[in-house]
Amino acid sequence: MQPLRIAVVVGSTREGRVGDDIARWVAGVAGLRAGVEPVLVDLADYDLPARYPRLPTPSVRRFAGEVSRADGFVVVTPEYNRSFPASLKQAIDLAYDEWHAKPAGLVSYGYRTAGFHAVEQLRSVFTELHVTTVRDTVAVDLRDGRPLDSEDRVRAADAMLDQLTWWAEALRDARRRRPYVS
Repeated sequence: MQPLRIAVVVGSTREGRVGDDIARWVAGVAGLRAGVEPVLVDLADYDLPARYPRLPTPSVRRFAGEVSRADGFVVVTPEYNRSFPASLKQAIDLAYDEWHAKPAGLVSYGYRTAGFHAVEQLRSVFTELHVTTVRDTVAVDLRDGRPLDSEDRVRAADAMLDQLTWWAEALRDARRRRPYVS
């Protein structure tokens, strides 16, 4: 059986961000699972346009290709002003059909709320794109100073990945049997 390709999306493009460290950590946890191939998709590596282009740019095509090839996603997002960053929203909107009938796990970070509001906003956006978001999340409060690989965070990541890989396999099999149409 072909391994599940899980795109770990770094949702922040700010200088000095911690999302890339968190994404590498969660990709490492996912990579310990048999049958899972995590792929880091860092939005900072793409020259995505600020405006929706009339025709897709090479970077848009490359990003949409990563979304298309993925069987599921882990989206790593900060919370900015009770939501997720504009860079992530623009990237999500630049792909459309490529997201359909796939699952997403959400990993958030921030101060005090640990990204809770960003997760709730993303659930609404992904519902519109026919993405199944899994129930369990990983939330990192940047104030607590605990290492990423603390026991409770590893447990949270494992619970989220258990759900994500179940949905990714089920939906991949379903898409192979019958293409998804909305």
